[in-house]
Amino acid sequence: MNILIVADDHRSYHSLQEFLLQNNYSVFFCGKQGNVVSRIRDNDIKIVIIDLVKEELQDFEFLRLVKSFDLMIEVIIVGDPASSEKVGESIRLGACEYVTKPLEINNIQSLLKKIQDKSVLRQETLLLQKELNRKYIFQGIIGKSPSMLDVFSLIERVARYPCTVLITGETGTGKEMVAHAIHEISPRSKKKLVVCDCTALPESLFESELFGYVQGAFTGANRTKKGLFEEAHEGTLFLDEIGNLPLPLQSKLLRVLEERQYRRLGSTTNIQQLDLRVVAATNRDLRTDIKNKAFREDLFHRLSIVNIHLPGLKERQEDIPLLCRHFILKYNKKLNKAIRGTSRRVQKILSDYEWPGNVRELENVVERSIALCPKTFIDIDDLPKYLEERYAIEESGRAGSDRFLPLDELEKQHIKRVMEANQGNIQRTARILGVSRYTLYRKLKKTCDVDGITQDSKIYKKG
Repeated sequence: MNILIVADDHRSYHSLQEFLLQNNYSVFFCGKQGNVVSRIRDNDIKIVIIDLVKEELQDFEFLRLVKSFDLMIEVIIVGDPASSEKVGESIRLGACEYVTKPLEINNIQSLLKKIQDKSVLRQETLLLQKELNRKYIFQGIIGKSPSMLDVFSLIERVARYPCTVLITGETGTGKEMVAHAIHEISPRSKKKLVVCDCTALPESLFESELFGYVQGAFTGANRTKKGLFEEAHEGTLFLDEIGNLPLPLQSKLLRVLEERQYRRLGSTTNIQQLDLRVVAATNRDLRTDIKNKAFREDLFHRLSIVNIHLPGLKERQEDIPLLCRHFILKYNKKLNKAIRGTSRRVQKILSDYEWPGNVRELENVVERSIALCPKTFIDIDDLPKYLEERYAIEESGRAGSDRFLPLDELEKQHIKRVMEANQGNIQRTARILGVSRYTLYRKLKKTCDVDGITQDSKIYKKG
């Protein structure tokens, strides 16, 4: 494990350096004028020891700097016999321990053992989380909510049979991914999945694109061309946005599905035994379209032998953290970044938002945030403006609703506000709250909660 000592007087840490080297730690030094972040990044530092000079409370800026770069780095503050102000500020800014001078090697040894145990536990937790995540990834589709687990089960059951499938759901819910999943686990997986976007086909080109044509069939047909039906032979044809297909084209599609044969434009010979599976998708309410005479009822029944409905993201909010983690891993690799997670405030914003654009919108937000995030955790100022503004509005509205909070949360927020108003001064805060410094110290340890994935950028756990 690599340790960085931030101090101007390196000689006072000579005995600690010898002890660390003897115990297989790698030790690096950085003066107060040096580039701490560069030393951390270049040497894969896991623990930072900061020498706090009595007259220089601005040394806490180094603690802020380290935590803004990587919240997972453990920071030990070494200072004169602890004043309440220094201890409180250390905890508030995220230090794991405040150690008084002169250093006692036994204390440092015990502290490093705790940090190592904590690191091992964190790694085991992350590995367990990744293992759990894998259980909720089905053919690239992410979800652990009951509605998505039902979707996974239905995909698995229908894939083995050749019946047509209609996938419904709002824009951005992942209908094309479901079509791919059905194809990939079906007996036709070794053949092609051909995608046809019905909104992109003008009526005049529909027949030539789907059925193909022979040379000389029309002006410009200087060669014979296969249609999408023929390309998808023995495989799967995915008709996306089928609800936008004009009525005349719906009739032609229905005839092919019923007769299971067609002919190329300009040909006099039918292509017999159409052997493919048809999967269609739409974001429209086709039953309403049927009532409005905008969609053929017979075609609807032909397409929807099995209907798979994808819920909107607002209906499966428990999947949002899982999706966020997946997209963070995806775009870390794509953008060559090392983002580890999101702050608690960001996680709450993402969980509370309605997501009209569904999973596609969430993915775009995460990609943008990773591209712009200068730290290792995404915070509010990395989000798009509309989400950032939403948070500000909610916070202003929440200011007058404390009476509806649980008592523990109310106490936590009140302590936080008083601490911030007194710039972290433990003694003044305790006096205002009417408790002893030791009681306040205990409450700070209790309320400054973190986990390994989401972090609050204001207050962190000691320990």
